[in-house]
Amino acid sequence: MSMDLTQVKIETGRLLLVPVSTEYTEQLFSGYREPVIQYMNHGPAESLEVLKERILQKEKDTKDGLQLPLVVLNKETKEFLGSFVLEDLDGRTPEMGGWLKESALGNHYGQEATAALKNWADENLDFDYIIWPCVATNVPSRKLAESLGGRVEKEYEKKTARGKVWPYVEYWISKKL
Repeated sequence: MSMDLTQVKIETGRLLLVPVSTEYTEQLFSGYREPVIQYMNHGPAESLEVLKERILQKEKDTKDGLQLPLVVLNKETKEFLGSFVLEDLDGRTPEMGGWLKESALGNHYGQEATAALKNWADENLDFDYIIWPCVATNVPSRKLAESLGGRVEKEYEKKTARGKVWPYVEYWISKKL
């Protein structure tokens, strides 16, 4: 069963999470940079045009219910803060991850966004558990997974798409019954 997720809107006390669209190409392009992405699997897009093509594909996947890539906005000012995603929605173990731009760090936006996204998943998706993979030394990412009740179920080395080998931990986050 696939569902069109393009109309999903998740609100929290301070944040608004809406599906990624080409409207946010420039903010995504400028925000997804070092040091924010030092542990990320993929590097930044080579150009705005390349990123726009990727976003168009994400929009299609969102319409087809395969993934839910969201931009995180300040609810009051609509300032772009970052992006979180639920991927692999056609299986029993979707994957969650994301990032915040450097100037948005330290405000607990990540915790607020991921808690809201997890709550949305619990209410709208049929899954066994959510996978949250992250580099073992990425403490902020680990804290986010743990704040959602995640437990380390696997440890392994992974070569990222950028060619860097990192020790990874994989958290499994149970569905709230």
